[in-house]
Amino acid sequence: MNWFKDLLQSTPEIALFICLALGYAIGKVKVKGLSLGGIAGTLIVAIFVGMLGGITLNDQVKNIAFAMFIFTLGYMSGPSFFASLNKKSLRYGWFTLIEVITVLAITAIAIVVLNLDIGTAAGLMAGGATESAVVGTATDAIAKLNLPPDQIAALQANVGTAYSISYICGLITIVLLTSQIAPAVLRFNLRDEAAKLWQQLSKGHVDEDATTALPSVVGRAHEVSLAAGQTISQVESALGGRATVERLRRAGRFVDATPDTALDAGDVVVLYGLRSDLVQAYAVIGPEVADPAGLDLELDIAEVLLTGKDVNGVTLSQVRAQAAQEHTGVYLTGLTRMEQGLPLQPGTTVNAGDVARISGAKKDVDAAARRFGVRLDSAVKADFIFIAVGVILGMLIGKIVIPLGDIPLSLGTGGGCLLSGLLFGWIRAKNPKIGQYDPAAASVIKDLGLATFICAVGLSSGPAAVQLIQKFGFALPITGILITLIPACISLFVAFKVMKLPAPLALGSVAGQQCSTPAITAVQQQAGNTTPLMSYTIVYALSNVVLPLLGPIVVAMANALS
Repeated sequence: MNWFKDLLQSTPEIALFICLALGYAIGKVKVKGLSLGGIAGTLIVAIFVGMLGGITLNDQVKNIAFAMFIFTLGYMSGPSFFASLNKKSLRYGWFTLIEVITVLAITAIAIVVLNLDIGTAAGLMAGGATESAVVGTATDAIAKLNLPPDQIAALQANVGTAYSISYICGLITIVLLTSQIAPAVLRFNLRDEAAKLWQQLSKGHVDEDATTALPSVVGRAHEVSLAAGQTISQVESALGGRATVERLRRAGRFVDATPDTALDAGDVVVLYGLRSDLVQAYAVIGPEVADPAGLDLELDIAEVLLTGKDVNGVTLSQVRAQAAQEHTGVYLTGLTRMEQGLPLQPGTTVNAGDVARISGAKKDVDAAARRFGVRLDSAVKADFIFIAVGVILGMLIGKIVIPLGDIPLSLGTGGGCLLSGLLFGWIRAKNPKIGQYDPAAASVIKDLGLATFICAVGLSSGPAAVQLIQKFGFALPITGILITLIPACISLFVAFKVMKLPAPLALGSVAGQQCSTPAITAVQQQAGNTTPLMSYTIVYALSNVVLPLLGPIVVAMANALS
């Protein structure tokens, strides 16, 4: 065993990847459908590895990893955060406000009653709020306290240990409360309520959000017989208005296909549209042509970042109405906000910064992309100049210290990079030709940065973990549960009794105020559709920005009370 300990002490980077591998493996293990996730799993493994003693990652690695994570978090949240600052969305800000006030109040009470040290208090609050970023902003703030280095190191270690305990308790609490306990206590069937809301959003239209094994948008070629004498616009209307004639061949030659063009018997037309509409084309136009030589069109698929003012805060039906006036043959097949899919229903609200997935003929897709935003270039994964400048600015902001009595109040690297990430994400949404940061690349950087930082915290927390648990015992998990449970229950009351929200939106809001992906996943599974995401993405965007800024606040509060 000594050889293994010596290996990890001399090469701590091996310890990092051991913790990542085992942590993510543990995080995938499901117990009754509930899993911890890779970040919490990494922290737990890192604490145990750290108990061997003398295994640490240097501060530069930890700081760089956290800076990349928190900047990317802000960058990804920026467009949605600013888009949420409107009258319609800001009402959901009550949930973030409830979360902030309540977790600070409960933490303050715990500090006084349990005589918590600064690090333990910050870790408990971070875990109870299930917000990993608070660990980074709190440890940043502790580093600036006027205390001996060994005492600062001990307090920072307590942050990680307390966080790991309260996070596990908080995660289980919020998942069970939103997906199981609340529906049972309040006596409603979440699946039925979600179906009702789905019907309201659909406004009588056919469900377009179903996932099938076959492509939803297809091309077909038909020889005109039954439709002879009809115009192209009449044929398109007969097919439900969601199929378009993209190409017309007459007597071996291609002719312009305008809405007023009358079809002749023997013409061959190429149609694009939803599969459900084109299955009836043979009964409207004539038989399908099996081998339409020379009629093939390139079916294009594009991811479009929505940036126009006229697509911010409007419903999907309004966007479709705008598109129908200018662009035919373009079909929306997906809509995401911060990597979360939204319902493709007429009543769904669209925000600037959302990403739409559209399909159709290449010329039509290109025109629609220019009209509503900018087409994301899959070949460009990250604009490193833009990102690096943003991180530098964030670090400089973090160095600003405002003395509050004897307490040096500062955003630190975490808060500074979060604000610069928000700013640069907003700039990107306003000027989409600069600063590309592919969502998949951003997600990898964000997760790897946080996991590396959490691993560093866990390794340094290991030696002190046993003593902290022995000192406070069951008080830590109980407090962690209360920090999660009390604000969630208050929010449920406000959602149902004050705001009169439908059940899926109420539960989505509570999951969002905790920034809990496992909770919203469990709620969606119970709901049977994606309606809870409509409120979750709004509250998540707000809480994801506000909660990390509580790190310096809870440190200052604990320093004053302890």
